[in-house]
Amino acid sequence: CEWLNSIGVTAALLKYRVPVRAGQTKHEAPLQDAQRAMGLLRLRAKELALNPQRLGTIGFSAGGHLVAALSSAPERIYPPVDVADSVSCRPDFNIVIHPGYLVLKEQGDRIAPDVQVTTNHPPTFLAMTQDDPVRIENAVLYYMALKQAKVPSELHAYPTGGHGYGLRKTEHYVTSWPDRATDWMRSRGLLSPLSR
Repeated sequence: CEWLNSIGVTAALLKYRVPVRAGQTKHEAPLQDAQRAMGLLRLRAKELALNPQRLGTIGFSAGGHLVAALSSAPERIYPPVDVADSVSCRPDFNIVIHPGYLVLKEQGDRIAPDVQVTTNHPPTFLAMTQDDPVRIENAVLYYMALKQAKVPSELHAYPTGGHGYGLRKTEHYVTSWPDRATDWMRSRGLLSPLSR
């Protein structure tokens, strides 16, 4: 959140439910939480001085999967609670860093069913390393699916850095990804001030 604030982005942190809940699929509770949070932010955008058409998501590792799943499930997967569940929960852009669970290795690296890409997907920035034990195929093949759907996307594949580097600066070039993401957001007009 501090990094986003430093580049002029208002940030909200979602603490989603883990682990799996009885009677639910592996990623169901986190997706419900993300859908609800996006609906609440969009509903309260004016009160929070946010542009409801510039609400994006950022996710790391399993959170990267959650960002992708949120973009693939624009309809709520839970019964409506209140008016916040009647507004769109689809993000307007995504930043996905060292994601997991996007492809099914045992099925020839096919895109996972819960992150299927459509032409309605939001623009997406991806970053991952070739030596990530989670496998770079997650980011590369997801990027290819976005490209085939003609979704504006950008992929940065770095040679080293492993997994879980987040925002920590190290000797690995991958830790420059926040600069690349900032450039990407700026090029898309996402960092320009809101018109009043």
